[in-house]
Amino acid sequence: MNSIVLNVSVDQKIRFELYENSAPITCNTFCSKLPFEIKLLHAKLAGEEIWSPNGPELDIIQENSTIHVEPGEIVIAPINPIRNQIRKCIGIFYGNGKLVDCANVFAKVFPDDINKLKQLGEDIWLNGSKIIRFEMLQKET
Repeated sequence: MNSIVLNVSVDQKIRFELYENSAPITCNTFCSKLPFEIKLLHAKLAGEEIWSPNGPELDIIQENSTIHVEPGEIVIAPINPIRNQIRKCIGIFYGNGKLVDCANVFAKVFPDDINKLKQLGEDIWLNGSKIIRFEMLQKET
């Protein structure tokens, strides 16, 4: 299984396992865009979610797509269909929430890192946006 990592700071990294079986196209296309930095904000409507309206543009099908997201999951909305209200948005749920339109669910936080993710979400909620870096997680040998 491949994994990605959110680099928040030198000493804070949050790991996510990719859903390669249920969202293979999304995982492959997202990973082809790595590494990249992005400014995360706190959601106003979706619940306990940090997000960005400026995710990488993925011209792919909707797969493993839903509005009901589990805590710890990452979603991205493809640029099509054009009618999608959240196209190109990326969201990371650190608690309960619900999207306003469908997005592809493609990764989930490692169980050992859920508290780090909650801490990041609460920090952005209380202190404002934060720039983070998405990268592939290097496998230990």
